Amino acid sequence: MRPTLSSGKLSVLALAAVLAAGCQRSEAPAPEQPTPAANAPSAQAFVPAISSEDFARHVKTLASDEFEGRAPGSHGERLTVDYIQGQFQRLGLKPGNGDSYVQTVPMVQTTADPSTVLHIRDAQGEYQLAYGTDMVIGTTSGQPEVSVADSELVFIGYGVDAPEADWNDYAIDVAGKTVVVLVNDPGFHVGDEELFQGKRMTWYGRWVYKFEEAARKGATGALIIHDTEGAGYGWDVVSNSWSGAQFDLPASEDPAPRLPLQGWLSADAANALFQRAGLDFDALRIAANQRGFKPVPLNARMSATLKSEISSGQSDNVLALLPGTSRPDEVVIYMGHWDHLGRNPELEGDQIYNGAIDNATGIAGILEIAEMLVQQPPQRSVLFLAVTLEESGLLGSKYYVARPSFPLAKTVGVINLDALSVVGRTRDFTVIGHGNSELEDILRPIAERQSRILRAESGLEKGFYYRSDHFNFAKAGVPALYAGGGVDHFEKGEEYGLAMQAEYTRLRYHKPADEFDPNWDLRGVVEDLSALYQVGRELADGDQWPNWYEGNEFRAIRDASRAE
Repeated sequence: MRPTLSSGKLSVLALAAVLAAGCQRSEAPAPEQPTPAANAPSAQAFVPAISSEDFARHVKTLASDEFEGRAPGSHGERLTVDYIQGQFQRLGLKPGNGDSYVQTVPMVQTTADPSTVLHIRDAQGEYQLAYGTDMVIGTTSGQPEVSVADSELVFIGYGVDAPEADWNDYAIDVAGKTVVVLVNDPGFHVGDEELFQGKRMTWYGRWVYKFEEAARKGATGALIIHDTEGAGYGWDVVSNSWSGAQFDLPASEDPAPRLPLQGWLSADAANALFQRAGLDFDALRIAANQRGFKPVPLNARMSATLKSEISSGQSDNVLALLPGTSRPDEVVIYMGHWDHLGRNPELEGDQIYNGAIDNATGIAGILEIAEMLVQQPPQRSVLFLAVTLEESGLLGSKYYVARPSFPLAKTVGVINLDALSVVGRTRDFTVIGHGNSELEDILRPIAERQSRILRAESGLEKGFYYRSDHFNFAKAGVPALYAGGGVDHFEKGEEYGLAMQAEYTRLRYHKPADEFDPNWDLRGVVEDLSALYQVGRELADGDQWPNWYEGNEFRAIRDASRAE
C-alpha cells in the first residue's frame, strides 16, 4: 500500500538487489507433478475454511526474518515466490501464465543527477532553479542524457482532459512546450463540490495522470506546482521521493507516450515564475477552477540537460488459475502484492522491513480465499495474482495489465487485498474509492448480513484508490474493489479504531516494526475475507458484468472494451 508518495524513497533499498543480481527466474514444475516449496507447510496443516490460525501461519512465515523483508531481487524474493507457488500447487491450482506460475517483470532504474538545474529565460533575463529546493525533475525515457532547449512554458490549469465532465484544459497545441499545472482536481482549491468529486481526489488529480496526459498531448515537459493541501504531503516528501533511483517498465514493454522531462516546482519557485511574468498566480489558480479556462503563456522558456544513470533488472509476479467449469474464458481476479522493502544495513538494531501487515496479510488473505474456492470450482475462472514491485510504482500489476493471461474485456472484476486490518471486528467496511463501481452493489448486502455498513476511507483528498495495484486494472477499464476492515470497532468503538490506525501509520508503516504479532485480533480478518470471498463467488458463479457507475472516469474505457 502507498498511502504517501514517500513510500517510493524506501524502495531504493528494496530494489538494489534486483539490479545487482538480475533476479534469477525460477521455473515452475509441470502442473501434473506439483512439488510444494521447501517453505510450504504440509497440506495437513491447513483447513478448507477461512481460518484465523491458517491466516496467521501464512503471515508469520512471509513476514519472518528468514524472508528478509521480501525485497525484489533478493534471497527473500526467491523464498517468497517459492512459498506462494508451493501453496498454489498444494491447493491443486494450475499455472496462471501459460505453463508457468511466474511472470517475469523487467524494469529500468533511472537515477537523475542531483546537480541538474533548470535554466529559465524571460523578459527580465535568465535565472536558474536548483534541484531539490526549487524543483525536482526526472525522465522515464530510459535515456542517459535528455536535453530540452528553449521550450515555451505555458500554464494550463489542472492539466485535465475529461470529456465526460465537459472539461479540457488543453485548448491549445502544446507540442514542444512545457506545461505548468496544478496538483489535484478542478474544484479542489476553491471548495466547489459541484466540480469532479469535490474534496475527493479523482484520477485526474493524480500527478501520474498529469504527466501521462501531457505526454499524450505531445508536450516536451510537464511541471506540477506543489502545494501541501492539494498534494496531501509537504515539499520534503516530493524532494525526498524524487531524489535517488526511480523505477519504471522499459519503453519496449510499455509503449505509452513518455515525456522527456517531468517533475515538480516548489510553491516559492512557481510564485516567482508567475510574478516575473507579471501574472497573479492566486487569481489564475482560482480562474483555473472555471469551465472554459484558457491556457496562459508564462512568457518564459526553459532549457535543461538531464543526465541519469540507467540500469535494469527483473522480478516475478506469481499467478495461479482455478479454471471455470462452464465459462473458463471469463475470469475473476484476486490480487495483492507480495513485495516489501527488504533490509537496510545502515539501520541500527532491527534492519529488516518485515512487512507483516503490508502486505503479508494480503497474500495470506488470497491463499485463504483460494482454500475456500477450490472446494467447489465456480463456473467462471478465478485467477490468483501475487504481484511484485508495488512499492516501486505498481510495476508488477502494470506489467500484468499490459500482458494479461486473460483479455481484459473478459476480466469480470478485480478484488485487491492490501494491508488488512488486524484489530478485530468492525461495524463498518471501508471501501477505498467508495462510489466508483457496481462491485459495491455486490458487497453491500453481504456486509449488511454481517450487520455492517460500507464506508469511504478517510483522507479523501489524498487519492488512496489510485495508490495500490488494482488501479492499473481500473485505468484499463476493469472494475476493481479495494475494501477491508473499518474503524468502528464492535466492542471498543470508532475512537479506538482510529487510534489503532494512526498508531500503525506512525509506528509500523514502512518501518521494521511492521512484524507479525501473535496477539492480533483476527476475528475481523476472518469476517472481511468471508465477505470478499462471497463477492468473488457471486461474480464467478453468475453472469453479470459489473461496470463503473455513471460519471466515473473509467466507464467509457470499459464500455469500449466490452463492445469490442
